[in-house]
Amino acid sequence: MDARALRVLLVEDSPRIATMLRDMLESDGGVRVVEVVSDEQSAIRQAQLAEVDVMILDLQLAKGTGFGVLSQLRDKRPVTVVLTNYALPEYRRRALALGAEYFLDKSKDLEKLQSIMTDLRGQVGNG
Repeated sequence: MDARALRVLLVEDSPRIATMLRDMLESDGGVRVVEVVSDEQSAIRQAQLAEVDVMILDLQLAKGTGFGVLSQLRDKRPVTVVLTNYALPEYRRRALALGAEYFLDKSKDLEKLQSIMTDLRGQVGNG
């Protein structure tokens, strides 16, 4: 694995979607999903403890919400990509106001997720 692989914390409560995302993200070797968690408290703990570059965050979690994760972590968190099936304008505004750098719709933005990861990988590799 490339030493410059982007380290990702995946916060997703659907095991099927988590597996699909992990496989998609790790397909070219440039991304390594270091942890998959499914609830708010685990996401907060892992974002604080694990050395990750990016957090991919679902809004609806097994316990808690992605908004709770963003609220608790404030500035002390990795680059955050919200990836949700609930891509409502008010959710987008709230997530971005809480500090998420990106807000994507699971049903139509997976290609955008790939290009964001490629861009971030370039920044991390050069930083």
